Amino acid sequence: MSNDPTSQANFLQVPSSHVDFNWHLDFEAKVVAGSVTHHMRIVHDSVNEIVLDTAALEISKVEIDGHATQDYKLGSNHPVMGSALHISLPHIPPVGLQIQVTVHYKTTKDCTALQWLAKEQTQGKQHPYLFSQCQPIYARSLAPIQDTPSIKTTYSATITSVLPALMSAIRVSPPQDGPAHDGKVVGKDIVTYKYNQPVPIPSYLIALAAGNVVYKPFAAIPGKTWTSGVWAEPELIDASYWEFKEDTARFLATEETIVPPYRFGVYDVLVLPPSFPFGGMENACLTFLTPTLLAGDRSLVDVVVHELTHSWFGNGVTHANATHFWLNEGFTTYMERVLQEKLHSPAARGFQYVIGAKGLSDALKGYEGAPKYQRLVIPFEAGEDPDDAYSEVPYEKGANFLLHLERKLGGLDVFLPYIYDYVNTFTGKSITTEVWKKHLYAYFTANGGAEKIAALDSVHWDAWLHGEGTELPVKMEYDTSLAQQAYDLAAKWDQSRSSSKPAHNFKESDVESFNSNQKVVFLQTLQSYPALPVAHVDALASVYHFASATNAEIRLRFYEVALQDASSDAARKYTPAALRWVVGDDGSGVVKGRMKFCRPVFQSTGKVDLELARKTFRAHESAFHPIAAKMIVKDLGL
Repeated sequence: MSNDPTSQANFLQVPSSHVDFNWHLDFEAKVVAGSVTHHMRIVHDSVNEIVLDTAALEISKVEIDGHATQDYKLGSNHPVMGSALHISLPHIPPVGLQIQVTVHYKTTKDCTALQWLAKEQTQGKQHPYLFSQCQPIYARSLAPIQDTPSIKTTYSATITSVLPALMSAIRVSPPQDGPAHDGKVVGKDIVTYKYNQPVPIPSYLIALAAGNVVYKPFAAIPGKTWTSGVWAEPELIDASYWEFKEDTARFLATEETIVPPYRFGVYDVLVLPPSFPFGGMENACLTFLTPTLLAGDRSLVDVVVHELTHSWFGNGVTHANATHFWLNEGFTTYMERVLQEKLHSPAARGFQYVIGAKGLSDALKGYEGAPKYQRLVIPFEAGEDPDDAYSEVPYEKGANFLLHLERKLGGLDVFLPYIYDYVNTFTGKSITTEVWKKHLYAYFTANGGAEKIAALDSVHWDAWLHGEGTELPVKMEYDTSLAQQAYDLAAKWDQSRSSSKPAHNFKESDVESFNSNQKVVFLQTLQSYPALPVAHVDALASVYHFASATNAEIRLRFYEVALQDASSDAARKYTPAALRWVVGDDGSGVVKGRMKFCRPVFQSTGKVDLELARKTFRAHESAFHPIAAKMIVKDLGL
């Protein structure tokens, strides 16, 4: 019934083309209640039922073409895929027939797509908050749906809520530039919000957020028809606007010089509460962002380059299923770095590969016990959890593979026209790695002939796509000019390890000229040497103030240096501080819910003091998103 190992729906026989959501958000009961209507077309002979993906939903009524039916049932619950909803059709319909299937339902406390926050967990601490995360396969716990990237649908939504409601779509009403909550009392009066998404998208891009949020538009770019702006809680709107106003629209306009025009009409960003588990999520029209990007110096805004690049790679050209996820993230990471060259310099592009190399190495080593997750093309079994393979591998290994192809084929001037053709050919479609490779060969057959095909034939395809191990198939070289100062300083620290008073050997001015990325590379490079003595870790903390850094990227890398050797005095000394930081008990009051930060800290501290790491997590578990909590539970063996 499905060629997607994570879906039970029969989308190959009767795909949805449009979905209507009608929801009421109940913040007291922590429930989304209402209905979903699928507009479907029969494309296969002998279809006798509709099968939708669901998980932890309470179904109350089903209608076919407006007529109620009792002939439906939920299948047994699968721990990953949930329960298939089987809806019998009254007769075998002919191919081409259009039908509408409506399911009335409500979510339950086990809904993995939604996180309901108490008011105390928000910045303003006055109103509760709700946000979704449907990637990779959690949309089924928000609505009965064909939860697969193999197909795309348009959607519309009507939402009643006492708090402003946002979706990954174009707002129809009330006006976005009008008063918050349509002039009604936030948190008390019910307002009806209407949205429309006219561009077909996969189910994982359906997104919902509701809370005390306000909007501030960015300055328009001359000649551009799309608009861009930022949403955030009132307490964060000015800081969020300042952080992103200079770059977001400029990034998008620059990308349009490389790939076809932006299709979604609106590119807004929403700064979420701290428990959001990712750096960003590329929901159509509305990128979700972690507040850890609000560094106060615009040093982390390049995350937006990655998320908006998904508008073409992922949201436009989509992986057919989890096996081919690298097509989304590898292309996006590769193109994000091309943008770094366009916006900054070739050295800036190389520097991003240098930074990414550490994360890739750690991820590959982390999967030595499950080597198939070291592959780009992962042979998932039916019902296998795609989150188990979520790591830097599809991002970094994929981007390096494309960089390798670029170099093989003659550089950016040759490769970027191919990228444009790739996007132009497959936008709106969901593809596999085999389809991509066939197009790559076809393009260079027509644009280069025998020379380019010989170059492609020399690529170690099997090693790149299906190879395992902790090393890339090819030794990659990058422009390290921006990294050299960081390398040199790290070498000095390594050479000073015999000093009993290392703080006397270094001074704050050592890193004064470093940007935040150079500080990250310095700390990453230190980890390539044997673990530093505790006196040296103390000196890093005091001389460079890394132990109190408000930039989370730097703070994380400092703790990774401190905890590098789980049996060391430094690890024992800094484990409590690292745990306090990640759960917000360090005086900040802000949990580090982003999995990039919380998972490494719990993994590292768990090797030092497993009991303390488990105790700390259990005491703060409700502050983490269900996806992050699920992964940390596995990391700590709970």
